[in-house]
Parts: sequence; C-alpha cells; structure tokens
Amino acid sequence: MAGASAPASLAALPGIARAVPGPGDDAPVTARVALTVNGVRREIDLDLRTSLLDAMREHLHLTGSKKGCDHGQCGACTMIVNGRRINGCLTLAVMHQGAEITTIEGLGQPDALHPLQAAFVTHDGYQCGYCTPGQICSGVAVLEEIRAGIPSHATGDLTRPPELSEAEIRERMSGNLCRCGAYSNIVEAMTDYAEQASGSRA
Repeated sequence: MAGASAPASLAALPGIARAVPGPGDDAPVTARVALTVNGVRREIDLDLRTSLLDAMREHLHLTGSKKGCDHGQCGACTMIVNGRRINGCLTLAVMHQGAEITTIEGLGQPDALHPLQAAFVTHDGYQCGYCTPGQICSGVAVLEEIRAGIPSHATGDLTRPPELSEAEIRERMSGNLCRCGAYSNIVEAMTDYAEQASGSRA
C-alpha cells in the first residue's frame, strides 16, 4: 500500500529518505549514507541496493577499485573498511554508515606512491593492471593482519603469532586473482614491502 511505513528493519537504518514503495510506485527506497573515504567525509543519497563498490565508482567517481566478477570471486574490488579488507561488490553501502574506507586512491598517487605500490613497480607485480588496485589494498591489509597476530590456514602453530613467509602471503592473498599470472612477482613485492615496513619500525 502506497504511503505505508517502512518495516522496522528499514526504519532502523539511519537516513531512510522515503517509505517503502507501494503498487505503481517505482521510486527506490533511498538513504543518506555518511562515509569517510580516503580521509574525507562524504554524504551521498543512495538506493539501499547500491553496493559499496558501486557507491565508490558510480557516485564518488573513485574508479580505482575494479568490478571484475561482481560475485566476490576475484578480489579486484578489494578496499579497506575500518582497517579490514573487504570485497566491495559483496556488501551494501548502507551497511557501512560512518565507516572509514580506504580505496587505492587513498593509499597513494603517481607522484607519491605507497611503498607497496612502489614495490609492485620494482618487482613487476602487475601486467595488465586490472587486478592491481585490489591486490595492493589486500596486500596492505595482509601485513596488518600478520602484525595483529591473526592466523591463516597456513599458520602452523596457532599458539604463536604468525610469521611472514611465502606460504602465509600466498594463502592470505589467494582471494585476489591475477589473470596474467604475476603471482611470483606479487609475492616478491609483498615480501619487499614487509621488510621495508619492518625496518622502518626498528
């Protein structure tokens, strides 16, 4: 029925802009979503069905995160949300009200590369480059996971913090596919970056 109140599940979401559409009412239910993206607070009105990836690409014009499979299988859309990596195509933007989001644009720019971006250049960690933004966002988060002591399936002893190793890197990066097959170079770039980061903290 037109003009009916939004169900409790929708009404509980901050910023719901209109009621659930009734018969003959094709307008989508929208919400104003506030996000801190690459250090800048942004507020955008979005259809509740908008994925975080589409919010970044289509609404904020941050096209570094790529739409590969759109099913969470390739990792090309990986971005960092509240310090953890996430597939932007698998989550709705409205679910991240108030979140801090870092895309590849927030990690570095051509004239000021992030150390992992520089390592990818040094070690030829990319070929066509389509997967590279997701690989780099995931790679930055992977090192933080290891620093935080979060184990993976490759961690041999769960009673001790995981150590940086090729097996750990390959396992943790396995959700990011490279159709060009630059995996060995990506591991080298990750190892180089991790060693630099460790040296800078010494």
